[in-house]
Amino acid sequence: MTELDRTDRKILDILQRQGRISMTELAEQIGLSTSPCSERVRRMEREGVITGYHARIDPQAIGKTLLVFVEITLSSKSADVFDKVRKELLHVPEVMECHLVSGGFDYLVKARLRAMSDYRRLLGDLLKKLPVPAESNSYVVMEEVKESLYLPLDR
Repeated sequence: MTELDRTDRKILDILQRQGRISMTELAEQIGLSTSPCSERVRRMEREGVITGYHARIDPQAIGKTLLVFVEITLSSKSADVFDKVRKELLHVPEVMECHLVSGGFDYLVKARLRAMSDYRRLLGDLLKKLPVPAESNSYVVMEEVKESLYLPLDR
C-alpha cells in the first residue's frame, strides 16, 4: 500500500471531483507551486494510486436505459471454473462490473443495455458460454438512487 500524506489526499479528493482541473489550479487549491504538485500527481500515477481519468457519460443520452444486476450461481466451484468464468465475463461489453462474492451465489454482475430484448439475448449468450451449468437471478433497476465513483479518503 502506498503511503499518502495529507497533501496527497487533498490532491486525490480534488481530482475525483474535478478530473479536468489544470495542474496550476490544482496546485493553487492545495497550496503548492505547480512543479511539486505535478510531481505528486505523476508519482501517484506511477504507483497505481491514480489509475486513469474518465469521462462520465449519461446512459439516457446514449439510449442505455436498462440497468440490470444478475446473480450467477455456478454448479461447480473449482479454481479452474472460476478462472474460465472470469475470462469469459471480461470480454462482454455490456457487463460494467462483475464481482466474485461470498454468500448464496457466486458472481454479481452489473450490465447496462438498451432494452429488455437485449438483456434476454445477453443472459442467454452468457449462460451458454459458462464452463458449467449455472442458475441466475436478475434484478431490473427501477430507479437509480445513487451512483458514485467517488472513493472517500481516510483522513
